[in-house]
Amino acid sequence: MLSATPTLTKIIHVAITDDTLSVDLEDGRSIDVPIGWYPRLAYGTSDERANFQISGAGYGIHWPDLDEDLGVEGILLGKKSSESRASFERWLKQRQ
Repeated sequence: MLSATPTLTKIIHVAITDDTLSVDLEDGRSIDVPIGWYPRLAYGTSDERANFQISGAGYGIHWPDLDEDLGVEGILLGKKSSESRASFERWLKQRQ
């Protein structure tokens, strides 16, 4: 029986453009997802998006300026941000 859970592997490289979050994994896979899946990244400045750390022993990415955290499992499963609209709007208002 095959498991539906992906085999987790560590993140070794992250690149972000105005359109795409690209993650290279230790096992050779590269995953590209639309930056629009993660509104805080989409609304962040280039400098804020560039300020990240690979965290969680390689299984996550943290953007301190945007208070955003993504895990390799969610990226592999194609999960979009689950932040509520109200929470995101509060965050946007605090940025003004």
